[in-house]
Order: sequence, then C-alpha cells, then structure tokens
Amino acid sequence: MFAEKPTLTGERVTLRPAGPEHTEGLFELISDPEVTRLTGSHGEIDREAARQWYATRAEQGDRLDLAIMADGEYVGEVVLNELDKHNLACNLRIALIGPRAFGKGYGSEAIELVLDHAFATTPLHRIRLGVYTFNERARHVYKKIGFVEEGVERDALLWDGEWHDSVLMSVLRTEWPARSGSLA
Repeated sequence: MFAEKPTLTGERVTLRPAGPEHTEGLFELISDPEVTRLTGSHGEIDREAARQWYATRAEQGDRLDLAIMADGEYVGEVVLNELDKHNLACNLRIALIGPRAFGKGYGSEAIELVLDHAFATTPLHRIRLGVYTFNERARHVYKKIGFVEEGVERDALLWDGEWHDSVLMSVLRTEWPARSGSLA
C-alpha cells in the first residue's frame, strides 16, 4: 500500500522519503531527552543503527517513513506504520527535533500533507495514533487537525518511576474531506 515513496510539498515543510542522507537528523532526534520522553522511547541506538534503519525505509511497502524538511534542514519525521490491510487502518507517528522545530506549524502541516496523501492515494479508512496525557501541545494539534479522542490506555508508560496514560485518537476517511485544509 505504501510502495510508492512520494515527496510532498507544503508551505512550511517538504516531506521526503527517509533515507541514509537523513541519518544525522534522526540521530539528533532520538538523542534528545525531551523527544524520547514525549514519544516514550526507552531504547537507545547509535549512528550506525540509525543509518541502517533509514537505509532500509525505501524497501518497506507496508509503511511510509518521511523526513520532515524545513528550509532544507531535517526537523523530524512523520510515519505511517502498523498497517492493517484487512481493516484499512494504520498508525501515524510524528516526532520533531526539539525547540528549533516546535511551535512553527511544521508538525501540523506534515500531518495534513501525509493524511491528504494517504486518503487520496490509498483505500485507508482509519488512521490512529496514541499520545501521552502529559503531551498537551500534541493533543491540541491532533484535535485541531481533526483527530477524535476514542479512549485511554491507563498506565501505558512508565517514565522516571511514574505511570502515564495514553490517549487513543483517530481520523476517518469520511471525516477528512470536511477538515482537510483547516489549518491553511
């Protein structure tokens, strides 16, 4: 479903197929303590593992990994993964490189571009995501874009000795046309 790896262009960002040329950006992203907290990522990987990961993204027909570029610089990634072909559903994941990318509309535009692409070029019906309750900024953005809160996974993340809930959100194909372009 995601064999084609498009380049998607918006006003603020360009989404490019993630590749080894984005390794340094990915390594910066996954090395940022705030990013790892917001994404609940406990593991650590080194530069070579990051390079190998991005070097294999083009081969994956069941997922779409796109580097978020702003002014020619890598500022994060947006990914459609966990494809469920039978139920025409997948997961969306996004991560931005800390303060230099936050609050500039990069994430909102990247999500809208990838949703526009997914609903226009695939038969997907549902795109979901999970967001930790302490990440109010992201929850606000997802709601503004059109994601609907569906439920809560209680105590889904153990971080620094404290439990945190995760909110499940989704957007359906039938809802997207009415909301598409709402941030323009």
